[in-house]
Amino acid sequence: MTLIVVGRKARDFYRRRPYTIRSEQIGFFDKLAYAHAAALGQELAKAYVAGEADEIQLVYNEFKSVATQRVVVERLLPIEPLQPPEELAAIDFIYEPSPAAILESLLPKHVEVQVYRALMESLAGEYGARMTAMEAATKNASEMIDLLTLQFNKARQERITRELLEVVGGAEALRQARG
Repeated sequence: MTLIVVGRKARDFYRRRPYTIRSEQIGFFDKLAYAHAAALGQELAKAYVAGEADEIQLVYNEFKSVATQRVVVERLLPIEPLQPPEELAAIDFIYEPSPAAILESLLPKHVEVQVYRALMESLAGEYGARMTAMEAATKNASEMIDLLTLQFNKARQERITRELLEVVGGAEALRQARG
């Protein structure tokens, strides 16, 4: 199995395991653009067409919600042809240009778009995880501030009470000394 890894964490994870890494794409997510996906999709399509790979699979985080992402393994190539419904199977469509020319122009675009979709899903999942972590950190910081404020106010109140007792005790001692 040969891998093309996208991102630092994926690279670090697979470097420690017995996999062959064909290429590493680091820094994609800093400014993700369709051009990144297009270059990666073209590299994948060339490897498949050249016979360097029997199958191309995408492994990515699918964004479900801010708090939920799930790992998805999806076969990109070869594409399984869909069986047309029976009522369309008998119809003989006329293609202009030929079906082969259409497939030749659409297939690379399909691969690029699917790679871009997977990258965008992963990026959305990462942003969701970051947002959840930041919300938890903010909540914890607020709780800590509240606790520390309470402790500070208790210590301040104890100090004020002690000072008042000292003042009252000193005044009482002066009154008894005079009296």
